[in-house]
Amino acid sequence: MKKISVIFILPDLETGGAERIVTTIANHLSRDRFEPKILLLRKQGGYLHFLKNDVEIIDINTERIRHSLKPILGEIYRRKPDIVFSGFGEVNAYLSLFIRLFPRTKFIARETNVVSQHVTRKEIKFFYHFYNNYQKIIAQSDDMMVDLIDNFNIKKKKIVKINNPVDFDFIEDKLATARKPECYKYNYKNVVAIGNLSARKGFDNLLKVFSRLKNENIMLHILGDGKDKDLLLQTKELLGLKKVIFHGRQDNPYQYLKHADLFVLSSRYEGFPNVLLEAGACGTYSLANNCPGGINEIIQHHVNGEIADIENYDGFAQQIVKVLQNNYNRDAIKNSIKSRFSKNIILNKYEEVLLDLMKL
Repeated sequence: MKKISVIFILPDLETGGAERIVTTIANHLSRDRFEPKILLLRKQGGYLHFLKNDVEIIDINTERIRHSLKPILGEIYRRKPDIVFSGFGEVNAYLSLFIRLFPRTKFIARETNVVSQHVTRKEIKFFYHFYNNYQKIIAQSDDMMVDLIDNFNIKKKKIVKINNPVDFDFIEDKLATARKPECYKYNYKNVVAIGNLSARKGFDNLLKVFSRLKNENIMLHILGDGKDKDLLLQTKELLGLKKVIFHGRQDNPYQYLKHADLFVLSSRYEGFPNVLLEAGACGTYSLANNCPGGINEIIQHHVNGEIADIENYDGFAQQIVKVLQNNYNRDAIKNSIKSRFSKNIILNKYEEVLLDLMKL
């Protein structure tokens, strides 16, 4: 039986959510049925090391996404894959216009965010007029699916909802040698937040919440890097937040999650937040902002977390104090995530979609 050739497209393999998911899908696909390749704009990133050796990397060595279109189309024309799987919003948008040039290739896009919230540039929004050219579009959450239908007129039959998977084996491997971080002070409660330091992640709101908690023995540990780092550090100084630590990007965030008393998701919007899944996989209770992007599909109230409005700074601060006074069953938290989002459950759905695509 001829194997189905699949080319996945990403900007790079830096340690972000889309990169992690596509790497996991490519590694997992049955080699009896599929021949996966990954086309990268730049061959760089931490997930290069996790990719199986039999996944060919196509490096087009292009810095900017807008300059990548011609070499991407050239590779598709030359290699004639059965399926092209685009895994990054901006590339998805640009590519949609050219799909009909390749009638023998099936195209699938995986959206990474609630598009109407995330895409603000008019020239990119224009390309969403051609989004129905895709044979299938993967939405990670109900919020994302409704957004595509209501705001971009995407045909409902084209959309498949597949939540993000959690790789418990990967996390448990990372935790095997993980120790409690030295910065976790005795007699203090430790709260963790993780993400790119950009407006989307809402860390400015989180700092305002913690300005209400100065008299509490609560430390906030923020992991991540990004363009708003200096602004957030200035805000921290301005608010006099001595119990807030910015740790930068960490290779092993799981040790911070495992030993934390609480994980906080402060985002203004999400796609389907991997870090919320990973906090649960580490057995850590979560308090999440009530934002679009599948939060209510992940949080099982009082089992693995709670949802509150972060822009009510006083209320959210009180909720943090209240949660930290309770003890939660770490095994129940893990099982809540594992039973719904474990790698095998989700990745089998991806395989089914790819196989069904070949029947269209």
